[in-house]
Amino acid sequence: DVDARIVATLERLSQVFRVRLREEARRHNLSPIQAQFLIHLLHHDVELRRVSQLAREFGLTQATVSDAVASLESKGLLQREQWPEDRRIVTLRLTPYGEKLATTISHWADPLKQHLEHFPPGERETVMRFLMELTRSLQRSGHITVARMCVTCTFFRRDVRPGKPSPHHCGLLDVPLGGSNLRVDCPEHEAAVG
Repeated sequence: DVDARIVATLERLSQVFRVRLREEARRHNLSPIQAQFLIHLLHHDVELRRVSQLAREFGLTQATVSDAVASLESKGLLQREQWPEDRRIVTLRLTPYGEKLATTISHWADPLKQHLEHFPPGERETVMRFLMELTRSLQRSGHITVARMCVTCTFFRRDVRPGKPSPHHCGLLDVPLGGSNLRVDCPEHEAAVG
């Protein structure tokens, strides 16, 4: 059963990801979720750096996120500040030490990326597109809460130039997109309806 083998393979890969992240976090006296929060805060704009957004992003309760954030705050890795546009909203900002540590930790998957280099670019792109479509399907069914990918965006136009190297189009940026140009965490993403 191919579907069962795909699920088993994805589970095995997720185990590798969990172990690598746990090892990297432990090396810096962090929990895996604290490490993930630091990486998220390093790579996302202010509107995605709130406790409520972290809870949504990682599928956790706000209480769990608040505990992890308080721990990171006590370690001097982040601080809370009011959002300039609405002073009732509190956002999270990495301290210089937190930014340095987040940059270091964000390389936790580099050993895995090295293995990908052994496969032809076309195969990697096919797998990427498959995983993006699987993620989109899981998001539509409610199993994934946040997926800021091109294929889930209102601005994405699929196959508007069939047969071309860049068959897709981003309506927001007004640029053609090839399979390898598709984003998996786009800062301009707006969820498509339906």
